[in-house]
Amino acid sequence: MNILGFGDNTIDRFVDRGTDYPGGNCVNVAVFARRLGLDAAYLGVFGDDDLGAFVRDCVAAQGVAVGRSVVRHGETGVSTLRVQGGERVFVDYNGGGVTVREPLVLDASLTAYAASFSLVHSSVYSGTEGELPKLAAAGPLVSFDLSDEEEFRSPAYLDRVCPHVDLALLSCAHLDEAGTRAVLAQAVARGAGMALATRGLRGAMVHDGRATLTVAARVADPRALRDTMGCGDAFLTGFAVSLLRAGWSRGTPPSRDALRGALEQGAEAAYRQCFVEAAFGCGRPAPVNDAEGRTVQA
Repeated sequence: MNILGFGDNTIDRFVDRGTDYPGGNCVNVAVFARRLGLDAAYLGVFGDDDLGAFVRDCVAAQGVAVGRSVVRHGETGVSTLRVQGGERVFVDYNGGGVTVREPLVLDASLTAYAASFSLVHSSVYSGTEGELPKLAAAGPLVSFDLSDEEEFRSPAYLDRVCPHVDLALLSCAHLDEAGTRAVLAQAVARGAGMALATRGLRGAMVHDGRATLTVAARVADPRALRDTMGCGDAFLTGFAVSLLRAGWSRGTPPSRDALRGALEQGAEAAYRQCFVEAAFGCGRPAPVNDAEGRTVQA
């Protein structure tokens, strides 16, 4: 069993800490899968700036293979945020940099490489929508993070993505139970094999077209909480790894018991993530401006 993160990488810049951390949905899933004992790789575009080299080195240091990724001229994506009451609050975003502006297009060689993985994961912030049909046709399971933004919930967008996805993840902390059930049902009706909703302190819910199951969140002691960065990614990874270990494949949909166990493993992974600084640590001082306004490394 192995997992490929295909798409975004970024810098999570915590302004309250003055610290840059490596991250990005697809990077995080690969790193978390590796930490859960699976072989993992990341496939995407790194910027040729100092931040790009920093992210690449940090990901490789986690035991995640990055050798098929490419480096392109341009800036690395940077998300600026702070922590308030343990929750991450986004302040600014540079659009993802060259990673999103010039994403990888899967040629025959890269498609064959992706097909060697049990599951390939991507996201709305990766610019990979056009590659999903290739992945689905090549054979691996495909998971896709649909985030929480309304622009990615439109029928047109779901029709573009869901038919090629075995597992769709949706962030639904802002929705009540009825709204969450409706969103999950829509994703499955438009082609997703199953849909998983993470709901913060209200737990999570999965729907596979036959049944809808829920799990309560494990609540962390706020005195020990580091931040909530990566909790949704950790939930998804714990859920998917549990299903893979239970025998999930394109031809073998998970049983109700497997889904229930996967929800519990996802909740446990998200709980543990609360005690990790940023997505997976590896922070370094963020750049600051000198007296002449030039950016320097602190």
